[in-house]
Amino acid sequence: MPTLIHFTLDPFSRRMRLALAEYGVPAELVDEQPWDPSPDIFEINPAGTLPVYLEDSSTPIAGVEAIGEYLEETKGKRHALIPGDAFERAEVRRLVGWFDTKFYAEVSEPVVTEKVVRRFLPRESGGGGIDTQRVRTAMLRLREHLDYIGHLADHRTWLAGDRLSLADLAAAAHISSVDYFGDIPWTDYPVAKGWYQRMKSRPSFRPLLTDTVRGMAPGAHYANLDF
Repeated sequence: MPTLIHFTLDPFSRRMRLALAEYGVPAELVDEQPWDPSPDIFEINPAGTLPVYLEDSSTPIAGVEAIGEYLEETKGKRHALIPGDAFERAEVRRLVGWFDTKFYAEVSEPVVTEKVVRRFLPRESGGGGIDTQRVRTAMLRLREHLDYIGHLADHRTWLAGDRLSLADLAAAAHISSVDYFGDIPWTDYPVAKGWYQRMKSRPSFRPLLTDTVRGMAPGAHYANLDF
């Protein structure tokens, strides 16, 4: 069985979990803690980053984009997640890049780092109390992204077009990492909320809703499909 080495709230790992489920590929999940990486992770991925996908014991693929393209080429014949013609596929990749670069830098990385990773890091490695200003700034920027998601969802069936795509999975993965803490003002963004409810209702999403982080319970509505 394939293996995915991941961290529970890492949005890139979450995207790969969603993609594997949408492709219908069962995989063993191996937890890795980014604040205390195991020596093995550097042996299979010198960068030490997550996720890492192993089709078998001798062929690791590291990096969310490399894994995503590999899965689309090898598993996407019946259910493509980068669908359509060249222009439609370019739009999927543009939006995936938006969430994996811009959203991650502005929202999901600061929120997950400050609320989770820093509390487990030793002080000499940057651990300690939450930088509340960094979290507040991230949550303000989140509003701009929710507006954009709402705009896309209001004009298209799915974020990139007529079909569910890797763009929806990327957006949902990042959103879900932040939504774990229960602070997203969903009532202010009904269109984005409607799109996210559709994503949460998919069978591929259900395992993410059972995730927990040691010592940190999810927000009250995190696993609720009708929030």
